[in-house]
Amino acid sequence: MSTMTPEQATWFAQTFDRIVDNVGQAVLGKRAVVRLAMTCMLAEGHLLLEDAPGTGKTSLARSIAASVQGTHNRIQFTPDLLPSDVTGVTIYDQKSGRFEFHQGPIFASIVLADEINRASPKTQSALLEVMEEGHITVDGVRHSAGRPFMVIATQNPIEQAGTYRLPEAQLDRFLVKTSLGYPDHAATVEILAGASVRDRSATLEPIVTTQAVGEMAELAASVHVDAALLDYVSRLAEATREASTVRVGVSVRGAIAIVRCAKVLAAGHGRHYVLPDDIKELARPVWAHRLVLDPEAEFAGATDVQAIDEVLALVAPPQQRASV
Repeated sequence: MSTMTPEQATWFAQTFDRIVDNVGQAVLGKRAVVRLAMTCMLAEGHLLLEDAPGTGKTSLARSIAASVQGTHNRIQFTPDLLPSDVTGVTIYDQKSGRFEFHQGPIFASIVLADEINRASPKTQSALLEVMEEGHITVDGVRHSAGRPFMVIATQNPIEQAGTYRLPEAQLDRFLVKTSLGYPDHAATVEILAGASVRDRSATLEPIVTTQAVGEMAELAASVHVDAALLDYVSRLAEATREASTVRVGVSVRGAIAIVRCAKVLAAGHGRHYVLPDDIKELARPVWAHRLVLDPEAEFAGATDVQAIDEVLALVAPPQQRASV
């Protein structure tokens, strides 16, 4: 694969900003989170939002789908939800005498898995194959999820009664974890002024086609990453495994994840190469949820974000970038 050219990087950044601006018309005052969500999608990963109800998670999913001319489905996870309610089911048609597959809500460009921690582990695991491999196997038949395909899953951090904590194996399959949070005062006033509009995302016009999204993802993958930066990522990952407050550090999958995201982030800023600052900016949202803290350290008040910050302060980044 040839390296992205400066001209391609400029086009990518302009298109990226247009999509972000479009989504920002519905998700007010959250440009940084929207950019992170778009980075996640173009890195062909999945997003985990841990947020209180009513912060705009559904609006974010709908707005992204509308901006890329894609489809959107919302799955409300409940304790009685079955795996087949997510993936779909094969039903015998008496008229044709054949079994027909009826697609579940997972078949969409953007899937909002609302309050994923309220479903049983069996139902949560129904997402694992499709999130990792991009296809679903039902009764021995493989069905493609299409492209683009992104799961935006949410967790409510407030009410933990009746919830099933996501296992580390499933957390690791989310490329990015972040939160929307409440809008600032100015954005809240603007939202209240347009309270009569129930769904702002319904008014959005598509910026690009789903095919163009696939092309952007392939283009981002060609962004140059210097060998010194790969060494830096490797040293950071190793440092998380050796941190005193961490029981399980960042895996090789996690190291690959941050490189994939850094390529998209660089292209989104109009660069055809990655900088150490790209890695630093992404370390928290891409790595913090992958750490398993030592129970005693966690009880003493240690957090995964603190562990990431300590590692970033400890490991020196490369000083110079080789010419591209």
